[in-house]
Amino acid sequence: MQDRLARLEHQIRALEDISAIKSLKYRYLRACDRKQPEAVRDCLLPEGAVIAYEGFPHFDNRDAFVDIFRQMACRPNIIDMHHGENPEIQLTGPDTATGTWDLFFHSIDTVARTALQMACVYTDDYVRQDGRWWISRTTTRRTSFLLQKIAEDGAVSVPVLGNPPDVPFGAAT
Repeated sequence: MQDRLARLEHQIRALEDISAIKSLKYRYLRACDRKQPEAVRDCLLPEGAVIAYEGFPHFDNRDAFVDIFRQMACRPNIIDMHHGENPEIQLTGPDTATGTWDLFFHSIDTVARTALQMACVYTDDYVRQDGRWWISRTTTRRTSFLLQKIAEDGAVSVPVLGNPPDVPFGAAT
């Protein structure tokens, strides 16, 4: 009976941890869309977070990443949508986990008159510190890329279709 109870407690804890990690990632994506840099910062490990998104600079701390996020995304002409889907979370220890997510990203720039649709695969590491989960490392690999330019008359051209361009994010626009 004790073994069964211990197993059930372990399973419940694992389910709670996986749920907390999913909530963390959803909170991060929502904060990106709502242009809430402090909420983005609060999802990333305070010391030593690594952010390595394909097409972006590599960041070894959350503050440098949040500064770029403010510059690139927190403008009234940028409308973003991040949809994290198909999470696979693996607990690797009592306070560590890994995860993969598919991302559907759509961005409209009303000044540049562009619409970007991109798919990525996130690979994340998570760590529990001080009783809560943090994103300690997050990377992406772009899997598709569609850039549309919209002329004043509404005509749409497609300068990039299919594979992501071999240029930094934003340079193709």
